[in-house]
Amino acid sequence: MWEAISSWDGWNEVSTAGAWFITACLLFIGLLGCFLPILPGPLIILIAVVFHWLMLGKESGVDWLTFVVLVALIIASQIYDVVSGAAGSRWFGGTKWGAIGAVVGAIAGLFFLPLGLILGPLIGAGGFELAFGNQDARKAAVSGVGSAVGALSAVLAKVLIGVLMIVWFLVDVFFIGN
Repeated sequence: MWEAISSWDGWNEVSTAGAWFITACLLFIGLLGCFLPILPGPLIILIAVVFHWLMLGKESGVDWLTFVVLVALIIASQIYDVVSGAAGSRWFGGTKWGAIGAVVGAIAGLFFLPLGLILGPLIGAGGFELAFGNQDARKAAVSGVGSAVGALSAVLAKVLIGVLMIVWFLVDVFFIGN
């Protein structure tokens, strides 16, 4: 009886459908993670692609270049996450102390998700401007707001990078890899 079950030709379709279902679920969760700071969205998208490749092997249609591009996009996303608050602070007229405070605040804000990602750079930049940059309260507040704007731009960048990662994967699977 086991020979009859294991020789059934439909197993290949079931496993392919199951692999695509798992991949689609992980891609969706990864895209949500680009919006929600408690989930590492781009990393989950990469994990979806790796699982897809592991489940389907050569039939997955995933090329090695896709892994290189996705890892590069994750690195770019992480770098932008860290420096966006500092860049926003400087763009709004803050000093180097505001930029340093924005980075310190962004790192500290990771422990107070989700609001910490916005409030951390804001408080860090403003606090460092007041404490070390010898700025008045108005200039420190403007620097803090600039860092918060930079942090919000990082969320937008992460969403765009997540969409780009998914599009790259789908183009590779359906148009290039086959």
